[in-house]
Amino acid sequence: MKKYFNKKRTTILPAMALVSIFFGPLFLGSCSEDFLKPDPLSFFEPVTTFSTETGLEAAMSTCDRNFRQAWIGSESDGSPLLTDCWFSDLAFYSKTDVAVSSANFNIAEGLTPIGGNNGDGNRIIWFWDQIYSSIKYANAVTTYVDKVTGLDESIRNIFKGRAYFHHSFCYYMLVFQFGDVPVVSKILEVPKQNYRSTKREAILDMIIQNMEFAVQWVPDQNDMTYKGMINKGGCRMLLAKCYLATGQWQKAKEQLDILIDQSGYSLMQDPFGTWNPGGEPQTWPITRNVIWDLHRAENKLIAANREVIMGVVNRGTSAESFISYPGMRLVGPFWNGTGTLRSPDGKDGIVTYARNNPNYRVDLDYARALGRSGGFFRPTMFAQYSLWHVNGVDDAEDLRHNSTVGNWVRMDSLKYNEATSSYRGQNLVLYNPENGEITCTDTIRQWFNWPLYKTFLNDVVNEANLGATQFNGASEGGIADWYIYRLAEAYLLRAETKFYMGDPTAKDDVNEVRKRAHCNQLYTSDVTIGDIMDERARELYLEEFRNVELSRVSYCLALSGKPDEWGNTYDINTLDKQSGRDMSGGSYWWQRIMHYNEVYNKGPINSNNRTFEWTLDKHNFFWPIPNGAITANNKGVLSQNFGYDGYDPNTPKWETWQEAVADEDKID
Repeated sequence: MKKYFNKKRTTILPAMALVSIFFGPLFLGSCSEDFLKPDPLSFFEPVTTFSTETGLEAAMSTCDRNFRQAWIGSESDGSPLLTDCWFSDLAFYSKTDVAVSSANFNIAEGLTPIGGNNGDGNRIIWFWDQIYSSIKYANAVTTYVDKVTGLDESIRNIFKGRAYFHHSFCYYMLVFQFGDVPVVSKILEVPKQNYRSTKREAILDMIIQNMEFAVQWVPDQNDMTYKGMINKGGCRMLLAKCYLATGQWQKAKEQLDILIDQSGYSLMQDPFGTWNPGGEPQTWPITRNVIWDLHRAENKLIAANREVIMGVVNRGTSAESFISYPGMRLVGPFWNGTGTLRSPDGKDGIVTYARNNPNYRVDLDYARALGRSGGFFRPTMFAQYSLWHVNGVDDAEDLRHNSTVGNWVRMDSLKYNEATSSYRGQNLVLYNPENGEITCTDTIRQWFNWPLYKTFLNDVVNEANLGATQFNGASEGGIADWYIYRLAEAYLLRAETKFYMGDPTAKDDVNEVRKRAHCNQLYTSDVTIGDIMDERARELYLEEFRNVELSRVSYCLALSGKPDEWGNTYDINTLDKQSGRDMSGGSYWWQRIMHYNEVYNKGPINSNNRTFEWTLDKHNFFWPIPNGAITANNKGVLSQNFGYDGYDPNTPKWETWQEAVADEDKID
């Protein structure tokens, strides 16, 4: 029987000397003070720390733990995954009760080399710091694994392969978020302050070489004792993406063919696993279906799930084995805000009554059924409505957008529950039927539809408390396992590959994903890159890093010379070197945002007696290199991205990754 990789079984790494100006302290958040204390016996001798297989396992477990934080880590009222999605066609930041400057609604103005990590705003600096910390742990393994005596060669190569995955995944994120960045490939004995940036193309070549090694040596999940560790399927997915990013279409297709046809994976077609009917079925009934079961945390990594390629384990009762994830609080609308969502008779629309409150009704318990949402992450109108039109038809049978079975929540399906309201038990209305006045004064934050099947998590702590009203997501003792890669994405990546190759069977791969979702509308003619990216949005919303993938696809599209769905073609040399806020030019990333995200650059929007304006610029295709990294590198010069203060096109960069690696030991 398969076991889950429990972070509690690992040892704690002692601190080592600072190895690079890019890294903060060795240990990250959720750590005690004792956890941060260095071990004086190994402070200057990291080789002592990693001289055993146990030490290597500790480093690898830290990589695995950090890895999951990108998806399910949260701080204040935001999370890394959600930040990434704000820079896309699918969502925007919607916490309208904070200061506009604090929330960075004017993202283009707030996106500076010294900004990007506000507690109520984005997590850009988080990505830089966290990714380079993760790179450090991966480098600890690859630097010292060959010095561990008595280690079987195959075990040694498995360690290397898993570390290469973490290193490569980190750089995959960096090059599509920040562009040209410094390469750090080893643990250095003294701090280095004379780095220079390496070109994105060179970094992609580096991680392809490393992932080819990883695919060769890292075992298949079926050959592993634990789930939640890096496996061959995950390595193959990342390698396929890297091949795509370098225009090696045939090699990408070969990897995806193996995943789809030869690795034992299959799309889940029927209900399976543990039946979880949701938080309060009498309030919001779920008709059991495969999409609901597929996205239950308790089903994501079980043996019966033949679709999961790789995921992360998040369960248990300690900080090392579990990260509380308030996903329901972050993603759904703020439906219980006092004074803004009103019934036609002027009462609060929905109240979070505790189960021991005399006004409680089990059929109107939205706190447990849907989670006590905060409305910080709002899907665009495109993501809510027109995205689901295929062949000009709104496909009502698509289980991923289906309210009848309970997967998708529409605001007008909820009911008023304030105890003194004459409308209690009636469906919400946006406009008062008697006078036509709007009943919701903050439609940005409080009135939108969302996919409950993606957001619902059992809050076991509050479920045990009859006085609780704050059902936020996965709490201590619960389960919040998360997908990293599923076979559905492999199908969509293969469709993308076929599109670049001019293969008309690309539509068949998209249709396989649609058929599993019980869609009526299938593609009958050649699909465009827009069709493929639309299907990614339907299938992978709140799973993929949408901004990263749009950036990658923008680059792939330019390499292929193929037009997008509007007939535009792109130049790889200029897609990240343009500025302005008009509809012309830019990148495919820019065009998707301008066509589908209804708030960016559309002018002031009034809500709840306040005015907001969201802005982006073409040059925000890449985020700025953080000023802290640039100034700390005081014996060298890092390249700043186009459009930001400090940009200089003449800043020298390494043309190859080999040059960058050779320079690492040169300390000025």
